[in-house]
Amino acid sequence: MRKLLIAAVFIAAMLFDLRPAPADEAPWCAVVSIGWGDAYWDCSYASIEACRPNVIAGNRGFCTQNPRWPGWYRRAEAPPRPAQRQKRRH
Repeated sequence: MRKLLIAAVFIAAMLFDLRPAPADEAPWCAVVSIGWGDAYWDCSYASIEACRPNVIAGNRGFCTQNPRWPGWYRRAEAPPRPAQRQKRRH
């Protein structure tokens, strides 16, 4: 009985997705060169306007869209259907 309980608890724990949440993930990243071909990705910017001062401030780099941000892959909503006129019966 005890082994069955342990197995049930283990299976229940495996059903939950227990990955850590990404920290500071936002739609825009500042990719900053740190030398020797290496770069540091700072993906904590809500807009490109917020990213630019970090890159322009003397850091060699550029701003780009965050490839790991899930918002880019959401399905677009369907456009509203045009209103159709109903024919009147005389």
